Amino acid sequence: MADQTSDSTSPMALVSASSPKENTNPVDSKLTELSESRAELLNRIQNLKQDLQSWRGKLDTQVQVYREELSGLKKTLNLEVEQLREEFKDLKTTLNQQQDDVSASLKSLGLQDNSKDSEGQVDKKSEATEEKMEAGLSDENAKEAEH
Repeated sequence: MADQTSDSTSPMALVSASSPKENTNPVDSKLTELSESRAELLNRIQNLKQDLQSWRGKLDTQVQVYREELSGLKKTLNLEVEQLREEFKDLKTTLNQQQDDVSASLKSLGLQDNSKDSEGQVDKKSEATEEKMEAGLSDENAKEAEH
């Protein structure tokens, strides 16, 4: 009997020796499957990272283009505004010169320049109108405060 237990070719030894191999096959296949899945996931992550970097590069480029375009538009707008200011300044100077010329012509003809007097009257009327409006607004505000 001692020979049977020490013999490695006994049926029990064969069963115990073959059993771990059979058990490792499913484990090996699972490990292989998991490794493949892991490799696929890593590959997908790498692709996504590349896509993200590409997208960021395109976005940065587009933002730079828009900034340059806006900067150009701002410069153009500022130039146009400055031109308009100069034109209005010239118009104002021309109108003042024409008004002075008309006043001088009227004086040389012996007529009085009533335009300054009428301007004073217009100013007084506009001041009175503004005071009435302000008084009306203050009355309305007082009524609203009471409610």
